Amino acid sequence: MFDKCQSVCSCYHFLCLPRISSFPISLILSTVICNFRGSVTQGLALEVGETVQILEKCEGKGVFPASYVHLKKAIVTNRGPHETVVPLEDPIVTEVTSTLQEWALLWKQLYVKHKVDLFYKVRHVMMELIDLRRQLLSGHLTQDQSRDVKRHITVRLDWGNEHLGLDLVPRKEFEMVDEDQISVSDLYKMVSQVTPGPPHVQYRRPYGCAVLAMSDVLQTISELKEEKDFVLKVYTCNNENEWYQIHENIIRKSSTKYTAPSTNYGLIISLQLLRGDMEQVRRENPLIFSRGVAITRKLGFPDVIMPGDIRNDLYLTLERGDFERGGKSVQKNIEVTIYVLYADGEILKDCISLGSGEPNVPEHRSFVLYHNNSPRWSEVIKLPIPIDRFRGSHLRFEFRHCSTKDKGEKKLFGFAFTPLMREDGTTLSDESHELYVYKVSYTRAFLCPNIPSSLIFQRSMKETFWISTQLSSTKLTQNVDLLALLKWKAHPDQVMDILGRLRHVSGEEIVKFLQDILDTLFSILDDNTDKYGPLVFQSLVFIINLLRDSKYYHFRPVMDTYIQKHFAGALAYKELIRCLKWYMDRSAEVVRQDHIQEAMRALEYLFKFIIQSRILYSRATCGMEEEQFRTSVQELFQSIRFVLSLDSRNSETLIFTQAALLNSFPAIFDELLQMFTVQEVAEFVRGTLGSMPSTVHIGQSMDVVKLQSIARTVDSRLFSFPESRRILLPVVLHHIHLHLRQQKELLICSGILSSIFSIIKTSSLDTSVQEEVEMMVESLLDVLLQTLLSIMSKSQSQEAVRGQRCPQCTGEYVSCLLSLLRQMTDIHFQHLMENFQSKDELKEFLLKIMCVFRNLMKLSIFPRDWNIMRLLTSNIILTTVQYLSPALHKNFTEADFDFKVWNSYFSLAVLYINQPSLQLENLSPAKRKKVLDKYGDMRVMMTYELFSMWQNLGENKIHFIPGMIGPFLGVTLVPQVEVRNIMIPIFHDMMDWEQRKNGNFKQVEAELIDKLDSLVSEGKGDENYRELFVCNLLHASCSLLEKIEQETWRETGISFVTSVTRLMERLLDYRHRKFGFVVNFYKSEINKEEMYIRYIHKLCDMHLQAENYTEAAFTLLLYWELLHWDERPLKEFLHYPSQTEWHRKEGLCRKVIHYFNKGKCWEYGIPLCRELAFQYESLYDYQSLSWIRKMEAAYYDNIMEQQRLEPEFFRVGFYGRKFPFFLRNKEFVCRGHDYERLEAFQQRMLGEFPQAIAMQHPNQPDEAILQCDAQYLQIYAVTPVPDSVTVLQMDRVPDRIKSFYRVNNVRRFRYDRPFHKGPKDRDNEFKSLWIERTTLILTHPLPGISRWFEVEKRELVEVSPLENAISVVENKNQELRTLISQYQHKQLHGNINLLSMTLNGVIDAAVNGGIARYQEAFFDKEYITSHPEDTEKITQLKDLMQEQVHILGVGLAVHEKLVHPEMRPLHKKLIDQFQMMRSSLCHVSTQNNIVLQPQEVQIRTLSSSSLSSTHSAPSQMINSLSDIFSWSPPQPPNFQRALFHQVIGPCKPCSDPNLSVAEKVLTTPSSWSLDSGTREALPFLSSHVGSVMAPPVPPRNLPQGMKLLCVCVRLRMIHDPCVSNGGSRCSLSVCLLSENSCFSFFPPLCKLCFDWLRKY
Repeated sequence: MFDKCQSVCSCYHFLCLPRISSFPISLILSTVICNFRGSVTQGLALEVGETVQILEKCEGKGVFPASYVHLKKAIVTNRGPHETVVPLEDPIVTEVTSTLQEWALLWKQLYVKHKVDLFYKVRHVMMELIDLRRQLLSGHLTQDQSRDVKRHITVRLDWGNEHLGLDLVPRKEFEMVDEDQISVSDLYKMVSQVTPGPPHVQYRRPYGCAVLAMSDVLQTISELKEEKDFVLKVYTCNNENEWYQIHENIIRKSSTKYTAPSTNYGLIISLQLLRGDMEQVRRENPLIFSRGVAITRKLGFPDVIMPGDIRNDLYLTLERGDFERGGKSVQKNIEVTIYVLYADGEILKDCISLGSGEPNVPEHRSFVLYHNNSPRWSEVIKLPIPIDRFRGSHLRFEFRHCSTKDKGEKKLFGFAFTPLMREDGTTLSDESHELYVYKVSYTRAFLCPNIPSSLIFQRSMKETFWISTQLSSTKLTQNVDLLALLKWKAHPDQVMDILGRLRHVSGEEIVKFLQDILDTLFSILDDNTDKYGPLVFQSLVFIINLLRDSKYYHFRPVMDTYIQKHFAGALAYKELIRCLKWYMDRSAEVVRQDHIQEAMRALEYLFKFIIQSRILYSRATCGMEEEQFRTSVQELFQSIRFVLSLDSRNSETLIFTQAALLNSFPAIFDELLQMFTVQEVAEFVRGTLGSMPSTVHIGQSMDVVKLQSIARTVDSRLFSFPESRRILLPVVLHHIHLHLRQQKELLICSGILSSIFSIIKTSSLDTSVQEEVEMMVESLLDVLLQTLLSIMSKSQSQEAVRGQRCPQCTGEYVSCLLSLLRQMTDIHFQHLMENFQSKDELKEFLLKIMCVFRNLMKLSIFPRDWNIMRLLTSNIILTTVQYLSPALHKNFTEADFDFKVWNSYFSLAVLYINQPSLQLENLSPAKRKKVLDKYGDMRVMMTYELFSMWQNLGENKIHFIPGMIGPFLGVTLVPQVEVRNIMIPIFHDMMDWEQRKNGNFKQVEAELIDKLDSLVSEGKGDENYRELFVCNLLHASCSLLEKIEQETWRETGISFVTSVTRLMERLLDYRHRKFGFVVNFYKSEINKEEMYIRYIHKLCDMHLQAENYTEAAFTLLLYWELLHWDERPLKEFLHYPSQTEWHRKEGLCRKVIHYFNKGKCWEYGIPLCRELAFQYESLYDYQSLSWIRKMEAAYYDNIMEQQRLEPEFFRVGFYGRKFPFFLRNKEFVCRGHDYERLEAFQQRMLGEFPQAIAMQHPNQPDEAILQCDAQYLQIYAVTPVPDSVTVLQMDRVPDRIKSFYRVNNVRRFRYDRPFHKGPKDRDNEFKSLWIERTTLILTHPLPGISRWFEVEKRELVEVSPLENAISVVENKNQELRTLISQYQHKQLHGNINLLSMTLNGVIDAAVNGGIARYQEAFFDKEYITSHPEDTEKITQLKDLMQEQVHILGVGLAVHEKLVHPEMRPLHKKLIDQFQMMRSSLCHVSTQNNIVLQPQEVQIRTLSSSSLSSTHSAPSQMINSLSDIFSWSPPQPPNFQRALFHQVIGPCKPCSDPNLSVAEKVLTTPSSWSLDSGTREALPFLSSHVGSVMAPPVPPRNLPQGMKLLCVCVRLRMIHDPCVSNGGSRCSLSVCLLSENSCFSFFPPLCKLCFDWLRKY
């Protein structure tokens, strides 16, 4: 936990070592509060937040200042190599500290992974935890406040752990539990389950109403600690007649009946939610109650009325009235005044309450409704009338008319009254009452206390008044029968009838008067036991069962309080026992047993009365009749056993009786313990449980009841005593064993066992526990294993069907088994082994327990975040295996060797070591240290066990070769050095034993390679793993290679280990997407064709998943190349059925063609179409031939019609030692995705390597970067350099076709970096602008079987300024030629803005810069003189400039045709600038002795077919060459026509109207041959094994009989002087001549040129 241990005192202190102790030792712990660099001698560097353990103080110079740390006390537990230092502070504070440290790392990762929402949520929770931790550390909180803060802390900790994917933390009272201190069953349960009243006015008028929905309020204030203000809008009623229901209208939002306030005003109230009962709330919030807070009791019947809790409230509601107008023209304004009067006419003071917190008043005046003779009030008031004044009191209602005109007293015009109690003693019933209204003529007469019988007050027949009442009283009743019972002494002769009518009294009335009723019953029993005993018993049973009803269940504490404090029936126990026994004895005889079942259900409280009565009697008589009491109880238990022993299979009523008895039986144990010893009670219970039938066939419902009774027995206080447990445990285990054997009621049985183990764990220090564990091992261990195997088999089938986790009972039984194994000591295991009668029994047991252990690790028994349970389970399994290993070795080796048991053991060990929960490398450092401190590395311990058992096998090792090679290899793939070192000798043994037996180790080799392939493909192993087989694995003497060198088969073994190491490297490449290496490895090095084909398909599937269809096609071609067009039958393999080799190759071919189609690489699919076509044609399968030819034709259409994007290519360099070895300090070129540019690609790469740093320059990194412990990514775009592809040189080939060959089948890529060599020319930077050109050559061309390949070779050249100029002008010419051609052939339609901008950019740049700068730089006499070696290059640049002038002329001609009339000014501007550009070029050429005559150069309107390349291929088709050079002199029409007729023959005129007849020529058309007519081999398939095939150029064959006569490629001839044109220069473009016709046309030539052409 703490990684720094030093000592400190007031200045500096030396480090002192403590004494070793196994007990917790107090010490001083300190937290660093300031950074310290440790600059002093032997100084200890400190960082803020680190923890330092202070061992001892001593004066002198030390290792750091004392003021840099904060001291606090701590203790050390588990002294030794894994000691733990625990601060002496609140565990919650410690947990918050460690949790926040763990969260901090994960929190940063949320930001890296762009989980922004969760990032901010976690930050908010972390800040809250820091604040809550500060509050706890302040020490100023009360206990209640501290508990509340801890509750908030744990809620936030659990929330954060859940959302960050951390483990679930089991808690008990907010603190983490120590799993060592509780049973596994308890741990499993824990992890698998919060003002002065208004002033009095003369009369009240309705004004407004405000309503607040409490459901919304509670959601708002439930988590707040302080008050929150709420504003209540006050609504007014549109019609006062609706006033009585305005609040309901507001709630229903009946807006037509009320008016909302015009402004946002209303009442402001503050609310705060307080939790707990009243006493707790008062105790926790004393300040609130010091302000005179009013407490409002519930309206109506309370939840619980404890004895002594007296209440007598009558709630009165003024409902409505109907009154006469009384001779007035308008209706009255009626006010009702309410009084409570005693029998003598006295007004009772303070008996009217208007609301909580208001003082009680003698009268109440209702509000007044304006001019309303039928008012409806719905006012509620409370009348807290004293009980002694209730009888004889009545309510009086006075009705007055109110008017502002009357200055005097309000006019009384009537009254009504009602008594509060009837003559029979019952109170006013809870209902609506209609009262008579009496007229009042004289107010003084009305003031008489008694209403006379004369007609002073006459009833008004037309006027009525309605009220409703509700009584909440613990002393007054409205039930006549109940009143008769309470006053039974007034009618002693009716007691029998009164007791019989008790059942008809409502439950509400009984529980209200529970104490009075019970006192009455027992007084009746004492009066005449013989006469009234059975009826009192029945009445008591009725009341007890009434409290079992959920409606009244909360009144059980009232009953308990009564029995303990108020019950006084000292003699009642005798009659109760007698009646109860009589009921039980008759259970076998009576058909209807309802009354017996009711008595059985009331057994708990009957025994409470019996025991308490006996206690009272003993106190009164000093223990007299003790023996008689014990005898009666024993006889009663005999009756209980009798009832349970009856055969109930044929009697449904008897089953219910037995079930009622069993349900109630465990509740009497605590009562019996008051009068009997623990052993006596245990004997009673054992006899009772033992009387139950042992069979489980008595009925499912009865089985459940029986087990529930046993469960409650185990959970009772009685079972917690060791003395009673020794007596009860055998009978409990007996019943559980029976049910487990029959697989009945498993969930209940698991609960019983969990409770037993929980009790045993709590009492584990008692010596009796060892005996109990021994008893449970003998009774339960085997049946527990069998039960778990049965449950797990069902769980596996359910998981397969629904994918669900194991059912709950699986976890319960697993926890029970683990609890039992955890309690077992070596003595228990020794006895267990000795108890087996034969080796077959031992074998069966070992197979069972190991099978269960394996299933525990394979099935999802516990959720992923239950890491505590998983670790504890692993620890228990390890301990158990260590106990069982000697028995396995002793009984099943040598002559008694049993392969099945040993194989089960090894399988268990392998599964155990590979458990995900034990892979500590995946845990955070803090959690890893915590696990190591508590358990150590359990993988290492199990590996030692495995190795030891392997060594014990001796000659039997051969039985596990090669079967265990794969599992053991999986163990070596665990990234733990010690585990790997332990396993090396096992492989050596395997090779040695097979060498001894067979003379070779071919089986080991084959199995090792296959399993290594499978395991690494699943993601196991790491880069260091390959060192397992080479000599530098930590210690050379321990490596497999070192061991092999000592053997006689050393040479073969070393070769084998080397191959395996190479395979490991390739497999790691495969994991990191360097697929081709693995594929080629299997073919070239190991020669495993099956593995080779498997990886081909794995790679293909990965490409398809990533939608890399082109790469998928290339990958699948590798398998296609292995097959031949033969009829050889092939077996079923992968997803291929059994079929002939021909059909499989055909299917593969179709699939590859399909993938090329989806990847839009139709050029690669066309040769495959031809291959299939040849096969179909040879088989005369014309239907398939038609289909494939149509597909081929469709691909040609797709090439010409569908849009294809040219991908970008990126060079990526991986520098630094932190990269995997296959990437480290290497560079690759990657083919980007569609629409992916440099920025997007760079972000994608940084996403794959989040720790990498992007280099911002293209320079090669220095040695410091190559060897640093970091990751650097260098990414920049590169340009593909296609190999010499003829099609790129053809002019008339559409750009859609050329674009494919520019970016496909490319192995060379180029990157240019400009720089200035020497001083930079400020006037013209082009003079010194050099280019550093880097060419990257890949191992394989792109595209291929991967989207990226490694750079095999780098070529670096420097391009001079002149060469750069040539390249720039040449590229621009090509760009212009392509664009103009697209507009010429109408490949671009409509908008010509692109053409306009391109022409403008080139021409404007040529006038104002651009070419002009090149002319200044390189056509200067000084430059030509000083660089004689560049003469040819200067000439080339001049030619390219002249070519650009010609191309621009063609472009302007095309632009003139397409330009919109509104854009004519722009076109004119371009013509003018072009003239300037041409003049400038001619001027420079003249200065440098180039013969040009500017006055003869003119712009002519060129035909749409006049553009051609000066670099055409020999087979190119050229439409017209007549206008290549616009500066050629005009020729006589007849001469020109004669010239073309002589050389070419007759030509058809063109459609261009701007040309003269002599200039109109048309190309002789030619055709392409779609197939050569004979089957040709596919060289790109035969020459590329595992590499990229070159896309073929469609063949361009000559017609039959045509012989090639001459090919002329850009013949330059300079004549001085020339015969025909007086000195002009002629150029001849490419032409192809044959015997029959010409495939190209010549431009107008001078006679000399023409004669020369005819000659040669």
